[in-house]
Amino acid sequence: MKHRRTPRRLGGDAGALGRLVQELQPRSPLADVQRVWPEAVGPGLSAHATPTAAVAGVVSVTCESAVWAQELTLMAGELVGALNGRLGAGTVRELRCSVAPGRAWVRPT
Repeated sequence: MKHRRTPRRLGGDAGALGRLVQELQPRSPLADVQRVWPEAVGPGLSAHATPTAAVAGVVSVTCESAVWAQELTLMAGELVGALNGRLGAGTVRELRCSVAPGRAWVRPT
C-alpha cells in the first residue's frame, strides 16, 4: 500500500496558495507600490487615495478630493520615506497627488 503525502496548506504566505499568488502578481513599479501602499500610508490615507501610475520613481496618486490631495502633498516626504522603507531606498523619488475627475473615485476594496 502506497502512503500519501500529507496535504499542503492553502492559506497564508507559506502555503501553496500564498506562493501561487506571489508568482502571479504583476512585476512592475506600480504593482510594487500598490502592494505596499496600505501598510506604508496606513488605512486612513489608503481609503482616500490610491497610486495610479509609477514612472521613473515618480508615483502619481489619485485622491478622492482636493483636501486629500493637499494633505498627501504636505506629507509627501514622509510617505516617500515609508514607501522606500518597504521597497528599497531610491525606488520612489516623488509623489504627485491629483483629484479624481468628478464621480470617478471608487473606494478600493
